[in-house]
Amino acid sequence: VQLQASGGGLVQTGGSLRLSCAASGRTLSSGDVGWFRQAPGKEREFVASRRGRDRMTYYSDSVKGRFTISRDNAGDTVYLQMNNLKPEDTAVYYCAAGRNGITSEMRRARHYDYWGQGTQVTVSS
Repeated sequence: VQLQASGGGLVQTGGSLRLSCAASGRTLSSGDVGWFRQAPGKEREFVASRRGRDRMTYYSDSVKGRFTISRDNAGDTVYLQMNNLKPEDTAVYYCAAGRNGITSEMRRARHYDYWGQGTQVTVSS
């Protein structure tokens, strides 16, 4: 499966963006999907994920209440709605897909087999 992330850009503090992750080669409807981000000089970190078998969602503490992960009905596109953006949200955002996992795996990058190329999000203060 190939993943294509898009929707990044430059936004002011407090603004919103919606990232999209389009899949080709296989539907995303049955497996787990996630979003991670990497800021300059920092390690890649977990942002949000959605488990395919029961639709459970998981968020990092830093984005909980501001970001929402969702999937379209066809299962081919995953979204990350980002509201009330802050300068510390500035990073390259990556989408990822993998098989169904248990709760402890949902926040781990190694759980995901497929990765998109990343889309830059910049939040100005």
